[in-house]
Amino acid sequence: MQKVTILGSTGTIGQQTLDVISRHASQFEVYALAANSRVDEILQQCIAFNPRFAVLLDSVAASKLRALLKTHHSQVEVLEGMSGLEQISSATEVDVVMAAIVGAAGLKPALAAAHAGKRILLANKETLVMAGSLFMEAVKQGGATLLPIDSEHNAIFQVMPLKQCEHLAEGGVRKIILTASGGPFRKYSNAQLQQVTTELALKHPNWVMGAKITIDSATLMNKGLEVIEAHWLFNAKPEQIDVVVHPQSVIHSMVEYIDGSVLAQLGNPDMRTPIAYALGYPERIASGVASLNLLEVAKLEFEAPDVERFPCLRLAYDALKQAGTASTILNAVNEVAVSAFLNKKIHFLDISKVIEQALTKMPSVAVESLEHILAVDAEARTFAEHWIGSTQSKVLSA
Repeated sequence: MQKVTILGSTGTIGQQTLDVISRHASQFEVYALAANSRVDEILQQCIAFNPRFAVLLDSVAASKLRALLKTHHSQVEVLEGMSGLEQISSATEVDVVMAAIVGAAGLKPALAAAHAGKRILLANKETLVMAGSLFMEAVKQGGATLLPIDSEHNAIFQVMPLKQCEHLAEGGVRKIILTASGGPFRKYSNAQLQQVTTELALKHPNWVMGAKITIDSATLMNKGLEVIEAHWLFNAKPEQIDVVVHPQSVIHSMVEYIDGSVLAQLGNPDMRTPIAYALGYPERIASGVASLNLLEVAKLEFEAPDVERFPCLRLAYDALKQAGTASTILNAVNEVAVSAFLNKKIHFLDISKVIEQALTKMPSVAVESLEHILAVDAEARTFAEHWIGSTQSKVLSA
């Protein structure tokens, strides 16, 4: 019986992880659940799965959850804050940690799991984007097992050579090809992009995801972050990572080999597939995902991404090439900008503008420590907030 901690249990990935676990009750037990402040959702999860711990980042929400669990005569112990997240990520009893907290808040508990040698199911992009060198070193030193959950990186992991290679070429790999749906605005003109509302941007054509990642998909920043992730996960150089737009989202990513072979992983666009693959690895377990019907798919389309209309992808490549703290700056400013867009404080196209300004004006320096990363993150967020506060962009209408 493997005991599982789920960081971000009330989000889309967390809920789908619980769905897969519920199909394999004899193999997996929920040890701990964690969320930010969604009391009602995590309460129902506690009742259904009876974990040892539940953690809420928000202290007021944690107090409310304690009171509600008492009325249900539950023995679940409620912890709060970052210390609580780190505790349930590194506890001796835990075998598997699903790291699915969105944003910078997921960094510290993921590092705690790495240092403790856990099997980490990494769904938090920001951990690698913010602090890739520190996190990968922690995985190595702690003896942790790292399995990517993003559908693209999970696909790459599945079709990579079985033997572990320090460099792609040693495994006969020429390059990695990340697929992108293109988001809801793939065919929009520049004039149309200037009129994009939050409501439109939150309607992804293929995937059901949280608000932040859905906006990132619309700007192609999500793919940019995945390029940076792929660099760290597979020790790939920027020029070894390609992005191709594939609107059907059936091929989740591909690996090209030096002999001309291209291996791809296909499946319906459902995150339970990579979750089940990582939970059961190296065995395969049922996910609840329907079989892919190729006759219904009928055709698969591909096109190059347009980095002029969607500059966030270009900016991510730029940050990766700059190295050092550039990707930390990119991630922090993007988080602030996406939040501002969701709250209708800036326009859709302003997201890339503030990121470019930050990368231009904030110097990238070598990463020194976690404290250094967090200081750069805070500085970048302040830069973004000042830019947003001073911009003359009109507030989007509802």
